Amino acid sequence: MQDNNRTAFEKWFSQSEYDLKAAKRSMAQNDYEWACFQSQQSAEKALKAYLMLKGKRDLMTHSVYALLKEATANEKTLEKCMDCKALDQYYISTRYPEGLPDGIPHDFYKEGDAKKCISYAGRLLSAIRGLTRK
Repeated sequence: MQDNNRTAFEKWFSQSEYDLKAAKRSMAQNDYEWACFQSQQSAEKALKAYLMLKGKRDLMTHSVYALLKEATANEKTLEKCMDCKALDQYYISTRYPEGLPDGIPHDFYKEGDAKKCISYAGRLLSAIRGLTRK
């Protein structure tokens, strides 16, 4: 019998890894706003993957913070990644010209922002990978 939780985890976590790779490529192309958004997506999908592995479904939120709170309820070691909740601020403002008070995302976000976001996502994926090895 196939483990549906493991299958869902593998699909979602694999995509989260690809999103992180895309973020790194975006940063290399000076598309810092996309690197930030892709990092947020990577973290969101990794957390959803982890929660699916634990049997959770109906994960409708896009909030890294909300997903982290749910994940840490049963896995205290993920609390060390709670600062990754900062990725939530890159979910909308990186994509929409009206998401910022002045200017467009491409002009607003810089290399340091992208590096920080990639670092957050990378740490979170690493922590989840360590918890989920077969």
